[in-house]
Amino acid sequence: MRKATIARIAAALTGVLVATACGSDQGGEGGGDPDGRGPITFATIKDGTGTVPKLVEKWNAEHPDEKVTIVELPEGADGQRQKLVQQAQTASGSHDVITIDIPWNAEFAARRWITELPEDSFDVDGFFPSALEGSRYRGKLYSIPHFTGSAMLYYREDLLKKVDAEPPATWAEMWDVCEKVLALPEAKGMSCYTGQHDKYEGLTVNFLEAVASAGGQVFDESGKPAVDTPEAAEGLRFLVDGFDEGHIPSDAITYKEEEGRRAFQQGDLVFHRNWAYIYALAGADDGSSEVAGKFGVTVIPGQDAEGVSALGGNNLAVSAFSTKQATARDFIAYLTSLDVQLEHAEGSAYPMTRTEVYSDPDLKKRYPYLTVLKEGIERAQPRPSIVRYGDASAVIQNHVYAALKGEKTVDDALAAMQKELTQLTQGS
Repeated sequence: MRKATIARIAAALTGVLVATACGSDQGGEGGGDPDGRGPITFATIKDGTGTVPKLVEKWNAEHPDEKVTIVELPEGADGQRQKLVQQAQTASGSHDVITIDIPWNAEFAARRWITELPEDSFDVDGFFPSALEGSRYRGKLYSIPHFTGSAMLYYREDLLKKVDAEPPATWAEMWDVCEKVLALPEAKGMSCYTGQHDKYEGLTVNFLEAVASAGGQVFDESGKPAVDTPEAAEGLRFLVDGFDEGHIPSDAITYKEEEGRRAFQQGDLVFHRNWAYIYALAGADDGSSEVAGKFGVTVIPGQDAEGVSALGGNNLAVSAFSTKQATARDFIAYLTSLDVQLEHAEGSAYPMTRTEVYSDPDLKKRYPYLTVLKEGIERAQPRPSIVRYGDASAVIQNHVYAALKGEKTVDDALAAMQKELTQLTQGS
């Protein structure tokens, strides 16, 4: 899920965003055919499980005149986004259905690169509300949730039992449990906690989660920056103090998802914030994991209670330049229907977007973390729905990273972030 659920929007793309005006009256004019039918292409991320190709084959067998061809997007969210932006800027109709990360929804809708979707063509009642919220722009539906997800806190269940501790609900509880666990002889050389702290999109997500878990927000409901608050300061201070006080190991300043996953899987961490995709890897019984059978999962902690995750996942949208938009809409409705999502979940560990999937007894037996994941998704908040999200993420990364490295104080980092984000969003 790493590539699917966490977008890596590179700062190198800033020029693309700056060159295009912020308002929704700018951008492509479409030119596609909303009533067109026929064979279509589906631009999506690579599916290592082979489940999506099987679902497409099933569609093709039932729709011989409207067959779907899969086109794999580049590896990594930054490359995926760059490819889709290039296609849109040239008004290319080569992709009919496109896979977009949730925070791209607002930008692609504002640029008129994707089409508004008629809600009566889709069964939207069964989706997680947070996932559906991230699919709208200015109150209108522009994409349909395909995969979703929230962060989970992985913990060494065996070591917590040795100190008679429960999984923590707050940051303070987590630090207290760590102090007890790290005093154990078998915990020699271990560290307490890591998330994703390198300067990339994962750092933005960890910051958004920390602020939300302290009761704050990075952007308010009107889209204005809101990091000049005590809650935002508490969120950033959680991360900064984690490094300063040694709860987070110093080398975690370079950690993305995989570095942290390997550290936890090798038995180097008591707690680790990551996505659902690492559950199977950490639990592998082939000798590749030192913690197989020794860990559990819970929702991420917060300042005073359980924390709030940033919503992960991918959505499906219809390219405004597609000449076969009617078929594209039907295919999206098929791929996101309950029956197909259940079938998809049986063949892969991707977190689906319909709540009913998480109540299926067979799936809950196969994926024991589903209850925790569902709770996390229900508490999660979408990343900010702003047109220049990529630029905003780069601003956040720069100042949070400087604070983590001790180059700026928490207050100075947030003051500079508030100023730059305000300049960025003015007129958007």
